[in-house]
Amino acid sequence: MSSRIVVFGAGGRAGRRAVAEAVARGHRVTAVVRDTDKYRDLAGDGVSVVAGDMTRADSVAEVAAGHDAAIGAAARVDMPSEEFYVGAAHALLDGLARAGVGRLVFLGIGSTLETAPGVAVHDAPGTPEEHRAFSLGHAAALDVLRAAETDIDWLVVAPPPVFLDEDAPRTGTYRTGDHRVLPSADGASGFSYADLAVALIDEIDSPKHHRSLTAVAA
Repeated sequence: MSSRIVVFGAGGRAGRRAVAEAVARGHRVTAVVRDTDKYRDLAGDGVSVVAGDMTRADSVAEVAAGHDAAIGAAARVDMPSEEFYVGAAHALLDGLARAGVGRLVFLGIGSTLETAPGVAVHDAPGTPEEHRAFSLGHAAALDVLRAAETDIDWLVVAPPPVFLDEDAPRTGTYRTGDHRVLPSADGASGFSYADLAVALIDEIDSPKHHRSLTAVAA
């Protein structure tokens, strides 16, 4: 069944692949970017490109109207991580509710996953402060989602805490876990952006995880 999906951050590495995966399954996609002139190549059959801001509730409500689900995959490095991600969490909850969009799949980061009870990857000794600060922004956004009284069925999907493979082909397979780092699977190679996109769109087509931080890995 075809859905209408709005993808925030559609010009990024994960966002682009989520758009492609959704279109390949027959969905119609609205690709949201800050500067449409930079991302005209995203437009095509089943994809419209619009300008929007994931941190402004009014913008979210406007571009998300008429859609069935949303993906939040935008990132900013020109402002503090916590300011951006907390602002985005609040704006998405508000704007999507106003637009009548009931499902939000938010792209998390593997460094927020736990290696021991209460201990996240970003808490490891020697973690560069800038990396930890970026991860803490994601963690703060998750706190906002968990504390919200909302009808939106949100999910934060976190890939492994390593650099993802940009060139590896789509296999269509992956494992899921919970809020903890998934142990390495025997014979598993690095996780790809292409399979991350499969996981994101699967959680729209056939939602299996709800209101949680969910790890995905090869």
